[in-house]
Amino acid sequence: MKQVLVVNNPNAGRKKALKYKKAVLKYLFNKNLPFKSISIEELGNINFEEFDTIIAIGGDGTVNKLIPFIINTEKILGIIPCGTANLLAAKLNIPANIHKALKIIDNQNCSKIDTFKVNDKFSILRFGLGFDADIICNTPQSLKNKFGYFAYFIAGILFALRLKQRQYNLLYDNKKHSVVATCLIAANASNMFKNIFSVSKNCKLNDNLMDVFILKVKNPIMFFFEFLQIIFNIKISGSKAMYFQTSSLNIKNDFFNCHLDGEKHKFKDEVNITIIPESVKVFSNI
Repeated sequence: MKQVLVVNNPNAGRKKALKYKKAVLKYLFNKNLPFKSISIEELGNINFEEFDTIIAIGGDGTVNKLIPFIINTEKILGIIPCGTANLLAAKLNIPANIHKALKIIDNQNCSKIDTFKVNDKFSILRFGLGFDADIICNTPQSLKNKFGYFAYFIAGILFALRLKQRQYNLLYDNKKHSVVATCLIAANASNMFKNIFSVSKNCKLNDNLMDVFILKVKNPIMFFFEFLQIIFNIKISGSKAMYFQTSSLNIKNDFFNCHLDGEKHKFKDEVNITIIPESVKVFSNI
């Protein structure tokens, strides 16, 4: 590390990010490393060419906002997880404890991981439609501030009672497929809670593939039954669920309300998702 940019999301982790920022700056000061510290809102004012290392203090959404500035460069990303979910950090085996997370950076162990491009935007974790998007996009911030990641479980129960099916026209690996579904997820990291529950046990961050999971059922009881079987790796595909891996995916629909790495987005008519292999360097414990 020669020049370090510290990017802090002050609203992350029920405002733990402010406390973590002090610990990161103290670490850099003790290491006698030159650094600049900014908030996530100041990204557009920074010349990233000046920095070889970026330390993100926040959650998956904070990391997502940094991707356009570091993709396909030699800059190394360090993650201090303190968001609502911290799923990417969990996949990289980065602890939630601030001092242990700094130890990962101090060890200088780097990995190159895939990202994917969704139209003109980037994702490092997952793209979700239907039920998955409803939970992520519509869970109130006040609920997340109070319950953290478990706010999504509470919202999930509520949204499962009003599941909606939509028709998606898919193109992948030169195959066309039309499916009526309640949930569609394209994942670079498929873990749903830490590293305990995942929609695909095959998913890797550097395999040049995305894992696509589609759940078709509308009945809430059957939906949960199928979903639980999948996250416990009892089954993958069947008449009520669909799973495949691909390097590119085209989805057509009338309108898309979705999320990228936990951040709400809207796409109209068509989405093109393409894997960008090993395009981001990160400090990790994998």
